[in-house]
Amino acid sequence: MGILTYKDAGVDIKKADESLNSLKQKIQNTFNPHVLNPIGGFAALTEIPKDYKNPVLVSSTDGVGTKLKIAFHSGKHNTVGVDLVAMSANDILTMGAKPLFFLDYFACGRIEERIFKDVISGICEGCMMAGCALIGGETAEMPSFYKDGEYDLAGFVIGFVEKEEIIDGSNIKEGDIVIGLASSGLHSNGFSLVRKVLFEIHNLNVENSIKGIEGKLYEELLKPTKIYVKPILKGLESFTIKGMAHITGGGLPGNIQRIIPEGLMANIELSQDRIPYIFKFIQKLGNIPVDEMYSTFNMGIGYVLVINKKDEQAALNNLKDSGENAFIIGHIQKSFDNEKVHITGDGI
Repeated sequence: MGILTYKDAGVDIKKADESLNSLKQKIQNTFNPHVLNPIGGFAALTEIPKDYKNPVLVSSTDGVGTKLKIAFHSGKHNTVGVDLVAMSANDILTMGAKPLFFLDYFACGRIEERIFKDVISGICEGCMMAGCALIGGETAEMPSFYKDGEYDLAGFVIGFVEKEEIIDGSNIKEGDIVIGLASSGLHSNGFSLVRKVLFEIHNLNVENSIKGIEGKLYEELLKPTKIYVKPILKGLESFTIKGMAHITGGGLPGNIQRIIPEGLMANIELSQDRIPYIFKFIQKLGNIPVDEMYSTFNMGIGYVLVINKKDEQAALNNLKDSGENAFIIGHIQKSFDNEKVHITGDGI
């Protein structure tokens, strides 16, 4: 047996370093003044912003899930990085926190330079949209653990909020109103069901064109999760938000109920014209019950605010000025049968 190297075993450290070095400028473009050292060290150094009087650290972690399978089949990898940032940044935003720092974990069997660059570029784009710095990460090359061309992603976000300004839903009262912010589509949840219906049962191809859906099927499915950070932080300067929910796994009922105090209920009403066609298409092909759709997908509502009714017009105007499609989707009332979220409307 001849001399063996790590590269012979499938791990090319030099290639990984070269790929990362080629992205250094994009990564450093996400930096803010609180970042104290460049990428490449054993750890990242960041300051706590000095403009906080009583800062509370807020953190979250998430992945992209089986939506990545759509990227693998289509060969399009430049949007899932945005999803990765969005899933965690939107989560800490619900507490009123401003995301400041982000770290990523990229694991694959063998680094393919084009894929790696597309994914990390998407993460950089997401960080710019969320206003947070990509301060570090881990690239794990694990031969035989992942198929060629496949990978997994995880993201970790850190933000801050003033202790006195934490938003947790505890001040929600009867008579408050619920505002929905439109999603960009499926976002990053429910893809195991999506793939089951579209590709296993109906044998569709990601390159298919579907009547009612603009572009190829994969283009619709890979629309990145909206990042709501900047419009919400801007809104907090103009009106009071009592509670916020990021609509991810569990859909509208599963996520809104997390912020509703005991004894109260969010009465949500959605009409067909608020539901994007992709949801109706999946429901019809899969013969999926309406309740299952609402508990799996965002159904066109990616983010929810609960505010005082007197702030209704100010909030809607502010969000509209920020480019958001925002509208009233319900109100808070006394609960019956301990139900925290009740959804009505003309369904799908």
